Amino acid sequence: MSDELQQVPFSPEFVENPEPRCACLLLLDNSGSMRGSPIAELNDGLKAFRDELSADTLASKRVEIGIVTFGPVNVEMDFVSAQHFIPPTLTVNGDTPMGAAIETGLNMIKTRKDIYKSNGISYYRPWVFLITDGSPTDSWTQAAQLVHAGEQSKAFSFYSVGVEGANMETLRQISVKQPLKLKGLQFRELFAWLSSSLGSVSKSVVGDQVPLQNPATPEGWATAG
Repeated sequence: MSDELQQVPFSPEFVENPEPRCACLLLLDNSGSMRGSPIAELNDGLKAFRDELSADTLASKRVEIGIVTFGPVNVEMDFVSAQHFIPPTLTVNGDTPMGAAIETGLNMIKTRKDIYKSNGISYYRPWVFLITDGSPTDSWTQAAQLVHAGEQSKAFSFYSVGVEGANMETLRQISVKQPLKLKGLQFRELFAWLSSSLGSVSKSVVGDQVPLQNPATPEGWATAG
């Protein structure tokens, strides 16, 4: 048996829960500029996200959450099913190495999809959500190329959200989809929308395109970036 096959053993988690999976990766800025109310509201939003997902029986089995923070880059949590999701309490530190965080996260997505395939688990197109209040302090050109290539090949859907102070022009260059700007610190509303959207996707047939509620509406949590 080759080393490659040995690296992805059959996992008991898929025996216990063979449901299709929808991976959702959160790329969260926890650099120094998020100090104070922003990081506190973000942490509250993550708790609300957990509560919303756990209340949805099917989504709790099908949705998987992974978290990468940047300030510096750290894999806070590898992918775990929503029913076992315990949000970390984020603290602030350092610069904004957004490029490295995106590359780390996209590698996680690729690895997770390989694990699904090796275990015979069907999956929905993964979602990646980048949330930042600043500008990258590292090179982000390669990361942008990976995002554009991944969107083109339908390997994932990438969304970017700018908090007050974010460099929206850079986000427009990184993302294929138009970035969104968070209204105030409405993280709870953002994560309630994300949970509801993931719930809708998890109830659909794998491969179907589910129309999402536009968050950039007067009643929504965002404005167009």
